[in-house]
Amino acid sequence: MRLTRPRLALACAAAVLALAGCGSGGEKKAAVPETATGSLEQLAAEVKCEPNMQTDADTIRQAICEKGKQKYILATFSTDRGQREWINTAKDYGGFYLVGRKWVAVGHQDVVATLRGRLGGTLEVGTDHSAHKG
Repeated sequence: MRLTRPRLALACAAAVLALAGCGSGGEKKAAVPETATGSLEQLAAEVKCEPNMQTDADTIRQAICEKGKQKYILATFSTDRGQREWINTAKDYGGFYLVGRKWVAVGHQDVVATLRGRLGGTLEVGTDHSAHKG
């Protein structure tokens, strides 16, 4: 099978999203499950969190989850556009984001990585302002 440029780009993009790269390094990466879907309560149950609801509106539902020393925000959105606008604004404040279809988890890098092992999703990183100290 011949890989056309669009197919090659798609293959590389999928590999990058899986954090496996687009080479043949032979390294085994931790398996990332298929990205979870569902309500805030369903996602919270998947990661064994009792959500402390902070916002319960038509467009966004947001809760804080705590498990031991781990603390993170779990949010669901009514639209993809609303989710992307929220993420783009929030990323200005830094942080680590695990993004699924109409949901996001925000927390420390280690926490988000652990959540990815249960929820799937893609990792995004907010703006690092440490270089802008004056």
